[in-house]
Amino acid sequence: MANSYFRFKQFTIHQDQSAMKVTTDGCLFGAWAAKAIHEKKPEKGRWLDIGTGTGLLSLMVAQQNPENLIDAVEIEMAAVEEARKNILGAGKEKQIILHQADIKQYHPAHQYDIIFSNPPFYEKELKGNNTEKNKAHHNEGLLFHQLLACCKQLLKKQGSIFLLLPYKREKELLEKIKETGFVVHQHIRVRPAVRLDYFRILIELQLNAEAPGAIVTGELAVKDEKDQYTPDFIDLLRDYYLYL
Repeated sequence: MANSYFRFKQFTIHQDQSAMKVTTDGCLFGAWAAKAIHEKKPEKGRWLDIGTGTGLLSLMVAQQNPENLIDAVEIEMAAVEEARKNILGAGKEKQIILHQADIKQYHPAHQYDIIFSNPPFYEKELKGNNTEKNKAHHNEGLLFHQLLACCKQLLKKQGSIFLLLPYKREKELLEKIKETGFVVHQHIRVRPAVRLDYFRILIELQLNAEAPGAIVTGELAVKDEKDQYTPDFIDLLRDYYLYL
């Protein structure tokens, strides 16, 4: 059973109500996306977190980018209430604006420079009996092509999307990305340990097919041969994890 809360250096994530719990790969993605966004030095604007759950990604991105407003959209009311508690506890309620909504029915008056999401990615796999967990883990409420279609409507022409995806569906998902009209700007494969196969992909997409620069590729591992965090992982998470 997951702990009811997870304490970071600058905030605490309570997670007893949300179906999506704090995970190592989710934390890695949040730190990577926050750094990648910060390094872009985007103009002050409004960003979007799709399926915010506990609010973890929004809080990680906000920590590194305190000048930008973030709209955090979540369909499940229990998760919204928990995210609100976490955001208030971090003192970020003026920067992160929560919206209880289905992203397919979310129609703001503006588009976004940055969109980030840790989407449900166990589509087509065995589901359990918990409806909220099914929506969170199995794409029951939002299929990947629907997510991309929503992003295409909500993203500014020169904007970027950051996603955490499952490696085992890499070929299929990359085909859907291409079909939707996005181009890959960064593509990082992640291993849970250096001796194990890839299990996640950190990916940045852009809508502008003429976006300058080659695709940035690479790989990361969470643990080394001695079952210790790798230097790459520590470098990304040291601003967040208490004991790094």
